[in-house]
Amino acid sequence: MPHPHVLLSAAVSLDGFLDDTGPERLLLSGPEDFDRVDQVRAESDAILIGAGTLRTDNPRLLVNSPERRAARVAAGRPEYPLKVTVSASGDLDPAARFWHTGGAKAVYTTEEGAARLRDELPADVDVVALGAQPGWRAVLAHLGEVKGVRRLMVEGGGRVHTELLRQGLADELQLAVAPLLVGQATAPRMFGTGAYPPGRMRLVGTRAVGDVVLMRYVPAAPGAEELATAADRRWLGIACELAELCPPSETAFSVGAVVVAADGTELARGHSREGGDPAVHAEEAALAKVTPGDPRLAGATVYSSLEPCARRASRPMPCARLILAAGVRRVVTAWREPDTFVPGADGSGVLAAEGVRVVHLPEYAPAARRPNAHLLGRN
Repeated sequence: MPHPHVLLSAAVSLDGFLDDTGPERLLLSGPEDFDRVDQVRAESDAILIGAGTLRTDNPRLLVNSPERRAARVAAGRPEYPLKVTVSASGDLDPAARFWHTGGAKAVYTTEEGAARLRDELPADVDVVALGAQPGWRAVLAHLGEVKGVRRLMVEGGGRVHTELLRQGLADELQLAVAPLLVGQATAPRMFGTGAYPPGRMRLVGTRAVGDVVLMRYVPAAPGAEELATAADRRWLGIACELAELCPPSETAFSVGAVVVAADGTELARGHSREGGDPAVHAEEAALAKVTPGDPRLAGATVYSSLEPCARRASRPMPCARLILAAGVRRVVTAWREPDTFVPGADGSGVLAAEGVRVVHLPEYAPAARRPNAHLLGRN
């Protein structure tokens, strides 16, 4: 099971602050936006906040609308989303409203923190120890694989938002910008300093909600190592969608591919049998659209719904060799090639032997197989 779709949600002032320095919480959103947030909560499987936000704001994190809660129950879901927090120290107030309202709760912590929290928190709170330090990848993996969380709403604070973005783990950012200024140097900001993924995020929506403006962004820059990022998953999903565009064939797979530069710029995309050519492969079609020697290829990632072919009869050079010849050093795939047409195919092995980083995301294999269902099961 893949880790959840991670949605970062926050309201900020025009100058980028989450709050001011006063004793009371600064209300940046208006009634319309609070209602929108309630809807997003109702659509989520879990809501996560950091330990600092829990201590400072003492939130309940509930779905407030009875109608939305009823709709969740009617759909066979719990009345409230799972509430989640993360604390390495386990220094959390057992009297906080977080623990005593809503439905199920979970806290991710260290072995030392777990020993403390199991004695202090209500018995129905799931205390999960994740080694010496509860890393974010481990937290998300547990939420997806053990808790069955598909959609995770993260409501802060700034340190949590910063780390999830810096590590390439945020799939979406929903930012409500309020028409006021804070102007206090020590007030909490949405994001901290540090190394973030390169390039520009992609704006996918904007609208007025009362007197605030809601902006939705998704990451675009590929990862750089073997660990997959949210942008990698998004681009691989697009490659799987491209495979659905392929003209049907009884003698070849339907595959989609996208070539993306290190800064998130899409260089090209293609799919099998594109343009009426019955022999062209997806990676071949995409790479043919990029100017040979383009310096961006050295830092680019090729996303392919099926691993690039290692052998083929229809062309002199298989796709794995085309990728090597183009200078691409990273490939992300969804599905390992079965023995349907080429027994023992191992395009990933060919690439890896030449130093290319190959990332395999098997959770996308069902989408990659879908347009090829008529070919599967053959000898």
